[in-house]
Amino acid sequence: QVQLVESGGGLVQPGGSLILSCAASGNMYRPNDMGWYRQAPGKARELVATVSSGGVAVYADSVKGRFTISRDNVKNTVSLRSNNLRPEDTAVYYCNMKDFMRRTYWGKGTLVTVSS
Repeated sequence: QVQLVESGGGLVQPGGSLILSCAASGNMYRPNDMGWYRQAPGKARELVATVSSGGVAVYADSVKGRFTISRDNVKNTVSLRSNNLRPEDTAVYYCNMKDFMRRTYWGKGTLVTVSS
């Protein structure tokens, strides 16, 4: 069974920074894309950023220039550094992994609240 465990969420003031981390473990095939999605109250889940096994990153337009995604292919971890956070970044952030067998896994989510 594959598990994705997120950490690093919390309350941060506007303009602040946060680092989210996710570790994948269990009986899994080699990860392909790893990334982060988020879901704000009353809204659909949306892509934040993903990074391929080769290191190619894709970002949502709303976070470009403020968020940076990185991964460790040995440890099967993915991190999201979020700078200059805005109230509209408030959401539950979910770790996502797609393996080379095209299976998709999700973490349980971690809440990020941006508020003064």
